[in-house]
Amino acid sequence: MTTKNTIQSKTRVLLALWDLGGIKQQVSKGLLTKRIVSKTKKVADYQGIFEELQKQGAIAISKKGYSLISPKGLEVLGEGLRSDGFKFEGTIVGTWAANALVKWISQINVGVASADVAVNGKTGAIASYDEFKSAALEVYDKLNYEYNFNNLVPIYRIRREIGDRVSRTEFSKWLLEMQEKDVLQLMAGEMRDITPDKRDDSITVPGGGLRYYTKLLNS
Repeated sequence: MTTKNTIQSKTRVLLALWDLGGIKQQVSKGLLTKRIVSKTKKVADYQGIFEELQKQGAIAISKKGYSLISPKGLEVLGEGLRSDGFKFEGTIVGTWAANALVKWISQINVGVASADVAVNGKTGAIASYDEFKSAALEVYDKLNYEYNFNNLVPIYRIRREIGDRVSRTEFSKWLLEMQEKDVLQLMAGEMRDITPDKRDDSITVPGGGLRYYTKLLNS
């Protein structure tokens, strides 16, 4: 797949996922593929696209489906739509795509602007342990509920969900502090689909090695 086609395919996937509510909930694989796969392509043609978007931190993939990760997913989608290499294939634009673009344009100031603000640190930035604790617990509950993690939420998912609102160093420091204060427990365990980027986005406990999961302790 050429670079131009890759941009088109990635943007098509992200636009469909966003339009289906993937920023707030998980979208089933069947529903997403039905939306994006055209007559000239197969589901297998998009496998590499899904993997690349996952590596970028734009989407999350589970056995049940896909979800769009904020703010990275919105950033990549916005860049794709503005790219010179993006255009719809064929002579007819699907109704879903046209409606999704109209919705994107109407909400762009709310969606992408808020993501940009968080990244730039003007608002939404986490400046203290208490703010981090509140954000981390909110993300923990959200991920645990949406993906049925059975109270063992992957640390890399929490880190990516919080994103650039906090530095990597402060994320690790404050998460360790939450363990020290018995708010949660950092656990090793086995991660079947471990990749180098997921390992990097987990956390190393001084003298204790890598921790992949976190479990909320009963208060």
